[in-house]
Amino acid sequence: MLVDDSRVQRRIVRALLARWGYEVIEAATGAEALDICATHPVDIIISDWMMPGMNGLEFCSRFRKLDREGYGYFILLTSKSETEEMVHGLEVGADDFLTKPVNAAELKARLTSGERVLKMESQLNEKNQIITDALTELQGLYDAIDRDLLQARKIQESLVPRNTLSVGRNTVSLFIKPCGHVGGDLVGAFDPNYNRLAFYNIDVSGHGITSALMTARLAGYLSGEFLDHNLAVEKRFEDFYALHKPAHVAESLNQRLLGDNGVGEYFTMAYAIVDLTTGHLSVTQAGHTHPVIQRADGRVEFVGDGGMPVGLLPDVEFENFEVQLQPGDRILFYSDGFTESVCTDGEMLEQEGLEKMLNRAAKLRGHEMLDDLFWMLTEQRGAEPLEDDVSAVLFEYEGV
Repeated sequence: MLVDDSRVQRRIVRALLARWGYEVIEAATGAEALDICATHPVDIIISDWMMPGMNGLEFCSRFRKLDREGYGYFILLTSKSETEEMVHGLEVGADDFLTKPVNAAELKARLTSGERVLKMESQLNEKNQIITDALTELQGLYDAIDRDLLQARKIQESLVPRNTLSVGRNTVSLFIKPCGHVGGDLVGAFDPNYNRLAFYNIDVSGHGITSALMTARLAGYLSGEFLDHNLAVEKRFEDFYALHKPAHVAESLNQRLLGDNGVGEYFTMAYAIVDLTTGHLSVTQAGHTHPVIQRADGRVEFVGDGGMPVGLLPDVEFENFEVQLQPGDRILFYSDGFTESVCTDGEMLEQEGLEKMLNRAAKLRGHEMLDDLFWMLTEQRGAEPLEDDVSAVLFEYEGV
């Protein structure tokens, strides 16, 4: 577009532009040019600075405010050479300047520069569109994955169908909070025969989908709903199920995992069976955090000696250790999501911090106590999200 109130000047410049192959639209005033630009996609504008009514600067300023799809390259024709005037022209949106009378070679160079800018802008827009389309596709894929993960979380939650198991006066409370959509922690309990109870806390290495798949598999191995498939029990007679010793359970799981090609995950586990008539527990600690006993009078004792994780090395000999509970005592299995949680002071909670939390929650019972422990944990983390899954099993013994 050529904008100049001088018909002679327009004719001279138009002749040059036509010779170089440009399609040219003319306007005699800034207002007329602005109306044309509002309806026609003009690529390059050559406008006189000094015009009656709307001058070139005003036209440029208002042109920049138009709703356009692409960029318009704006060249001001001027007899001015003062630096301040040039700066003002750039501020309102001019891209280049030509001094009148117009030199053909200089005009050609300015147009070539403008075409280069417009070509770069067009290429950038094309690339931006490609990126936008790719992001839209990725967002669609993300939304699909997110829906799948939400469904996976529901399925994983179904692996722990109940958060409390009561046998007589005794209670097992189960707690699990994944740090993402799905997690690698697993808790469970089952009572296959009268006055016998088993419970466990498992922490699979890593996080996310792979760990969650492993927990689903382990839940099948230790199912309280389908005891015929539970490798922790042995069916005797018609309807009696005997519990294997905890170390035997760990060894069986170790063999299963190492026998499967392509499975690189391992897990830690605290597993116990309890005689409800005596309060005697047999426990195996397979690389898991140390179980903690809270006596009826509030005293806290950490027990166990560590051991090796399950699925890491072949031919590992797991060991049992014994715990004696009295009525009013309780024992807590928990994942390292508790003790390795980083507090606002930059230090891990560790056993000392957990002991303090247990002392604060000493009068609470069951799931209320586990919820309070988790609340205290998040309170000490401040605004920081969980970095690891958090899970726990609380067994409270009251005798038969």
